[in-house]
Parts: sequence; C-alpha cells; structure tokens
Amino acid sequence: MPLSIVHYNDPVLRRKGEKITVFDAALAQLADEMIALMHAAAGIGLAAPQVGRSQQLCVVDLRECDAEYMGELDGSRPPPELFMPLVVINPKVTPAPGTPEVVLEEGCLSFPFIRGAVPRLDEIAAEFTDERGGRHTLRCNGLLSRCIQHEVDHINGVLFIDRMDRTIRAGIDAEVKALAKKTRQARKASS
Repeated sequence: MPLSIVHYNDPVLRRKGEKITVFDAALAQLADEMIALMHAAAGIGLAAPQVGRSQQLCVVDLRECDAEYMGELDGSRPPPELFMPLVVINPKVTPAPGTPEVVLEEGCLSFPFIRGAVPRLDEIAAEFTDERGGRHTLRCNGLLSRCIQHEVDHINGVLFIDRMDRTIRAGIDAEVKALAKKTRQARKASS
C-alpha cells in the first residue's frame, strides 16, 4: 500500500516514535518512499508519524531551496548534493551554546495550506543514524536547523502549532479546527 500523508488530528501525530533497532532493506525502502512522497508534496522534510508510522525516522532535502544555511556533516562541509536527501534515524538534538531563537514562518505537510511563525534555535548539533546503521553528527544553522528541529518534534509527538505564540496560534485556530474536523470525518468514512 503506497504511503500517504496523515493530517492534523490523526492520533499518530501525537505519539512519540519508537526507536529503530533494525537497519534492513525494509527500512531503506521506507526511507526512499518517504523521500519520494516528500518531493511529490513539494516538502523539505517528512517524519514517519506523518505517514502513519510511529518511528524515530525523518527525511530532509533542501537542495531545491534558496535559503542560506550551514551544514557540517561528520566534521566536513560537503555540498548539499553529496549528503541530501538526508535520512535521520533516532536523532538526539543539542542546541549550540549561546545560539539565539529566531522566529520564522513555517508550514507542515500534515497541515496543508496552514502557516505560522514559530521560534526555533538558530544552530544545533544532531547525532543520528542513517538507514544503513551508520552514525553521524550534523552541525547546522538556518533553514537546515529549523527543518531538523521541526521533524524531530514530529517524532516526539510535538507539532509546530504547539510552539507558536498564543497570538499567532489564535490567528490560525479556525483553519486548524476545520482541518481537525475534516480529518475526523475522513477517518469515520474509512472505517
């Protein structure tokens, strides 16, 4: 069955993902399918809960973005074409010392057409495993840092609307409630 993106109010989006312990062909295939779905949806990141899987897996690809960011993978700074799309499994994110929070508008594939300003740390370090079981450290800032934080939130059951200032959230509340209702109705229709 092909993967599809689940929308807000689906319970899987609020579950903490299970740690991945088996790195096999099925995992690599899931990562490839998530990357294809992310690209088809014109996204830059996608987490396993967004495709109905409660696992600590996300994918990121900023190659088509014009945004400025720095990415240092395992101590070197390869061009994005050499390390993206990035498959991030069982990540541990640490803020860079003294890094400021930056507030920028974000969207989310699980919240179609809904956007809002979200504060995020500008620079982080992330330790993670790839789909083959290789361990990596990524230091990054800008959009790459924001994207990693957004997707890691997903695998921890945290949504971008949870991080919004109350005023910003209030401005999109009607859209969020309408999406929640639509998701509930779709679940009922399919059961």
